[in-house]
Amino acid sequence: MRDILPADKARRERVLSVIRERYLAHGFDEIETPALEEYSRLHSGMGGDNEKLAYNVLRRGMDADAVREGADDPAALSDLGLRYDLTVPLARFFASNRGQLPGVFRAIQIGPVWRAERPQKGRYRQFVQCDIDIMGDDSSRAEAELMVASLDAVDALGLDGASVRINDRRVLDWMLDAFGFTANERPGVLITIDKLDKIGPDGIVKELRDRDATASAIDAFETFLRRPQTMEFHPFGEPQIRKALPENAPDEIVDHLVGIGEAVAAGRGIEGDIPLVFDPFLVRGMGYYTSTIFELAHPSVPYSLGGGGRYDGMIGRFLGQQVPAVGFSLGFERLVDLVELGADADAQAVVLVHDADVPVAELVAHKAALVRSGSRVRLERRVKNFKALLERSAADGYTAFATVSAGADVGTLELKPLS
Repeated sequence: MRDILPADKARRERVLSVIRERYLAHGFDEIETPALEEYSRLHSGMGGDNEKLAYNVLRRGMDADAVREGADDPAALSDLGLRYDLTVPLARFFASNRGQLPGVFRAIQIGPVWRAERPQKGRYRQFVQCDIDIMGDDSSRAEAELMVASLDAVDALGLDGASVRINDRRVLDWMLDAFGFTANERPGVLITIDKLDKIGPDGIVKELRDRDATASAIDAFETFLRRPQTMEFHPFGEPQIRKALPENAPDEIVDHLVGIGEAVAAGRGIEGDIPLVFDPFLVRGMGYYTSTIFELAHPSVPYSLGGGGRYDGMIGRFLGQQVPAVGFSLGFERLVDLVELGADADAQAVVLVHDADVPVAELVAHKAALVRSGSRVRLERRVKNFKALLERSAADGYTAFATVSAGADVGTLELKPLS
C-alpha cells in the first residue's frame, strides 16, 4: 500500500479521466459499491486464489474466549472483508437494485481493491481497478461492446496497436475431455496449462506427469502440442480458430467466437485484420467464468494490461435466477506506468511567488482574480533557492509563475512559463 504524491496523483487522475470519458461515450453508467462485502460472498468458492488473499474483518464484540473458540474457523471470526475485485460486489449490487436498473445494464466501476499479496514490483496490496460490465445480454454483442470500448480507451491513452487474446472456457472443457482428462483432474490441469507461456511444452508435460494425471491423456495432449504446424497466416476468424484446436471443435462455440470478431471489426470500423487473437490455452483463473474469456495485450510489454470474461452463473447466486453477465477490467496500475499524458493544455496552473512584506489581503486578491479566470493557483513565499522552488512547482504540474510585490495592481501580473 502506497502514499501517492501530488504529481503522481495528478497523473493518475488524468489517466482515469480519459478512461472514464471513453467508457461514458460508449453508453456505460458509473456506479459505486462499498469497500466491504459479506464474508460469505467473498468466500463463495468463485474467486479462485484471490479468496486466499482477502483481508477479513473481525466480528465486532468478540471477547478472548470467542476468538479462541473460532481460531480454526475464519468464518466464525469474520463476517465482513475488503473486496478483492469489483465483480463480486457488482453481482451483489445488481441483485439488490435490479428493480431500478434497465433490463440490459452497462456499468462502470472504478475504485480500489485489496489483496494480501507478497510485496514486489508491480504487485500491490491496494490497487485501482477500472471495470466495465454488461448484465442481461447473453449475445456476442455484449463481449463486442466491451472489447470495442476498452480498445477505444487504450487508443485514447496513446497505446496504439493493442489487441485482445480470446478463448472460451467451454473450449478448454471440450479439449481436455477430447484428450481424456477426467473431470476431477481438470482444475489442476488448467492450472498447469496456464503456465504454458512461462515453462513451455516440456515443462507442461513434466508437471502433468508429476500430478499423476491420466497418462494416455497426457500423451494425447503432448502429441497435440508438438504437432507439425505450417506458417501461413490466418486473420481472426473460423480458419484461425479451427487450426488452433483439435479436429471437430463444437460449431456452436466456434460460431460464437467468430461472431464476436465480426462485431468487433464493425465496431472498430476496420477492414482486414481484427485486433483479436484466438488462444486455446488462455485460462484465466477466476472460478466464476463460464464461457468467453479474454486478455488485453500490447506489443510494448510481455504481460497483459487487462482482461475479463463471461460469468453467467454469479448473479444467480444472489438473485435466485440466472442473469447473463460479462465484464472487462483494465489493469490501471500497469497502464499508468506505460502512458505518457501531459498536463491539461487548456488548464493554466500558476505559482505566485511573493515577497514577505506583501499584505495577505493583496495576495488573496491576486489569487482570486486568477482563479476567476479559470487558472489553478498556488501561493509560494520567495526563498533563497528560487530555482529549486520553480523546479518543484513544475514537477507538481504548474505551467507558469509570476512574482508579486507589495502594492501591485490586481490583474497586471506578468506570467512567465515554467518550462
